[in-house]
Amino acid sequence: MRDWGGDPVVPSAWAIERFGPQAGRVVAAVPVQLARAHATAHAAHLAAGLKKRSPYGVTLAEAVREHLADMARELGESVREVLGYEYAVINDHALFPFKYADRPRPLDRARLPAKASATRRRMLRAHGPTSRPALFDLDEDLTTEEYLQLHETFDELGATTQLVCLFFTADVENGIHAIHWGQAHLQPDRTFDWLHREQLAVAPQPLD
Repeated sequence: MRDWGGDPVVPSAWAIERFGPQAGRVVAAVPVQLARAHATAHAAHLAAGLKKRSPYGVTLAEAVREHLADMARELGESVREVLGYEYAVINDHALFPFKYADRPRPLDRARLPAKASATRRRMLRAHGPTSRPALFDLDEDLTTEEYLQLHETFDELGATTQLVCLFFTADVENGIHAIHWGQAHLQPDRTFDWLHREQLAVAPQPLD
């Protein structure tokens, strides 16, 4: 992994538990990769020259996954493909990126869109943490078969692989506002119960 510059980043005990000896490098590199993904999406927005239906959001989502995958390769870790999308997997923990707002907004207000794909919902349910015992976890609008499918792990990702949710806010003009990661359980109302969460620093936007 290249030298990202600045002072060394000291990972938390939680990060070390998940990413092992790579924890410090992952904590330092993730904000940089998100900043680079924004630069890619911003360039696509400018090239399109559109005032409405900007390609920024779609490009950013794909660019974030690709840049995180590149980071994993540089670290000598795994990249696994799920239904055509690459996910960085470090020490058997997959990074699950999600832009939850296009303006600064508290993490507690993050909500999965109603139109979110079944793949995303299944990854969160099957590879994320279980909810706290006090919480009621049931999708009343789902059949038993549909409910069970949401809890079926992806063989491509690995049955033992756990998700680390990487949530952030960003917009085309200002770039990345805030970055959070941790363990989040998807609730039936599409909100999240955070069993653990931390905030990461935001990297400067690339000059090139």
